[in-house]
This record gives sequence, C-alpha cells and structure tokens, in this order.
Amino acid sequence: MAALGGQGRAAAALLRRGPGPAAVLGAGPRRHRHQHKEKWATTAPRIPSTRLALHHFDTTYSLHLRELWPSVRAGLLCEQKYGALLNNFSAPSHVIQELELLNATDFISEALRKAQQSQRGAAAREAMRGSWEGSVEGGTVMQTETMTEAETSPLLPFCASINPKIKCYTFPRGDITRFCPARPDTLGLLGYYLMDAASLLPVLALDVQQDDLVLDLCAAPGGKTLALLQTGLCVSGGHLAANDVSISRTKRLHQILHNYVPKEVRETVSVTSYDGRDWKDIEGGTFHKVLVDVPCTTDRHSAMEEDNNIFHKRRTKERQMLPMLQLQLLMAGIRSTKPGGEVVYSTCSLSPLQNECVIERAVEIAETEFNINIHVVDLSHFRTLFQDTFSFFSDCRLGELVLPHLTANFGPMYFCKLRRM
Repeated sequence: MAALGGQGRAAAALLRRGPGPAAVLGAGPRRHRHQHKEKWATTAPRIPSTRLALHHFDTTYSLHLRELWPSVRAGLLCEQKYGALLNNFSAPSHVIQELELLNATDFISEALRKAQQSQRGAAAREAMRGSWEGSVEGGTVMQTETMTEAETSPLLPFCASINPKIKCYTFPRGDITRFCPARPDTLGLLGYYLMDAASLLPVLALDVQQDDLVLDLCAAPGGKTLALLQTGLCVSGGHLAANDVSISRTKRLHQILHNYVPKEVRETVSVTSYDGRDWKDIEGGTFHKVLVDVPCTTDRHSAMEEDNNIFHKRRTKERQMLPMLQLQLLMAGIRSTKPGGEVVYSTCSLSPLQNECVIERAVEIAETEFNINIHVVDLSHFRTLFQDTFSFFSDCRLGELVLPHLTANFGPMYFCKLRRM
C-alpha cells in the first residue's frame, strides 16, 4: 500500500466509501451538480417582486412627488392604518361605546362638526363686523379686508353632500393602535368592518341620493359595496348592482354581505360576475351613480407582499396593460350612466398614468367617439374637510390623492368624480 501513488490512494478511498450516485450513473459529480444548479436558477426568481416594485416606485414617484417621496415611501413600508366602518345593520350602540372608549372617533361626523363650528364662527364674525361698521364707519376698512382674507371658503354646502349615516372610527394621528376583530351580534352580524378609511372617500364623493340606481362596477372584495349599503339609500327605493369579473373575488363579496347584511337586504343587491368592460352593452345608460374602483398596481401591497404581486416578472405584460384596462372600465362606467349621472373613478395607486392620465383620456374619448360631454367635478372640499385625518397631495391636476404618511398611514387612494352632461 505504501507503493501506491496519489491516484491509488484516491481509488482506495473511493472503494472504502463506495461509489456515489453520480459514479453509478457514469457522470462526474461536479458536472451533475453544476447542471442541477443551472436548472434551479432558471426557475427561481432572482429578484423579489417587492424589490422590483420599490425600484419602479423610486424611479417614477420620486419625479412625481419630489421631496414628499421619502416620507410617502416610509409610509408604504410601514404597517397600514385601518378604520372601523360601523355596520348600521347590526346593533351599533354598544359598539360605538366600545370604540369611543378606545379613543377612536368617527372621522366623518367629526369633520362635519368642525365645518359647522367654523361656519358659525364666520357668521359671528360677520355679525360683529356689521356692528363695527355701523358704529365706527371710518376705521373699519382695514379690519374688514384682513378678516375676509383670513376666512376660508364656506364648507356647509359641501357638507350636505356627505352622508352622515356612513360612520368610520379611526384613531388620532400618530396613534398606531390596532382594532380588535369585530364580534357578531345576536343575529350573527358583525358590528364593524376593518378597512383603509381612505377607501370611503370615493363612496362619499359618489353622493348617493334617495331612489338612485347605483352600480359598483369592480365591487370585490366588498368594502365599498358595504359602505354604499350603509347609506340606506340603495335599498329603500333605489337599487345596487355589485359586479366583479373574478368569480373567486365575487365569492368574497358574497361572504362579506353574509357577515354584515341581513338576508332581506342582501336579496335586494344584484351580484354579478361580468367583465366590467362589457357592462355598457348589458345595461348602458341605466344608472344614476357608478363607482369604478379599478384594478391597479395596489402600491402598498406591491411594496410589501410577494403573494399575488403584480410586479412579478411573469405579470409584466399584465402590469403594462393596466392603464388600458382602467380606461376601458372607466369608459364602460361612463356609458352606463344616464345623462346627468355621475361616475367616481378610484385606484389605490400613486401613479399619474393610472390616475389623472386615465381621466384625461376618458374625457377626450367620450367626447370625440361617443359625443358625450364630461365635466370633472371639483372635490377640493374633501381636502379641507378631512385634512385632520388624511394627508392629501396638493398638486393633483384632477381629482384628489391621499398619500401614506407615518402619522396618518392611510392610502394611497386616488378618486375623481365625473358628471355626464
């Protein structure tokens, strides 16, 4: 054995441990492992979808939001803040007491209360000014000009369009307390629904009235549909159609209606699973109000979750086609309204390509191809009314945009209202 060279010693070692699988197969072990590694590398994603999403956002939103982007980015990457949409079909009195004991307040009624206080204060100042002008005629000109400049535009006319039956409890700015899951009442209905409170703004902007025929074109998973039902106007003389192209998502909508809405009210809601782009051919020119909450890049989800992430490389084409899909859905919504009817378009994206650009193109196509005159409704009063709860982007060309912020981490939520003239 001492006479064995290096080759002999290697052979002896191989005999002692026995031939490996690669030797039996007649292939060198290194080559086989290398081939296996290459095969694995072609099937496993090298870059997480969340990282691809963040890179895209950094490239585009830093140009759009400029100095605001770092704080918005931090908000996107932190835990989302929720609101508790009160369920009026349950017994809400004890639920309200429990929420208020947690230091949560209904941000909608709170905003309306502050607007009314501001209006009363302005009226009192106006009355005082009149008495000053009557008593000291020569010395009141400068005082009058100063007070006029300090006063904001009256909000009470806009407050009348905010439905007070929709109640959503939120914690104050900077408070990151979580809501507990809602408990069922004696009928099995849950007392509140947890959702991004900014998602209620498109519903409030829709301004549903008595006897309105309402269409929720992309309804699932169902939070906005549930909020529309809280007004009580869609079931007492009106009608609500809730549609979503995805059958699996429509099942989630049915489940939410089952958990929150009594059977006699559920039966008044028409739930369908059509492609929303075809709705104009099914019931065109029918509805007074249409909500078009379109599929989008869902920026917060894309930045945080790998599951079902639209920035996955296999979904690149789908993502690139989103603005076209959004435009087609909005056009279907516009053509589904009666003359004089209104459409609210919404996304949970910060992207101008999915927001203002879709609105601008829809207005143009409606006029040039269908001879439909569309008016974009000013919603700037939402920014004033709800500035204590949400952080708004002040430079939106059309509509309003809620920005995520660490002290008020709702959104993103874009919404714009269109009126068919």
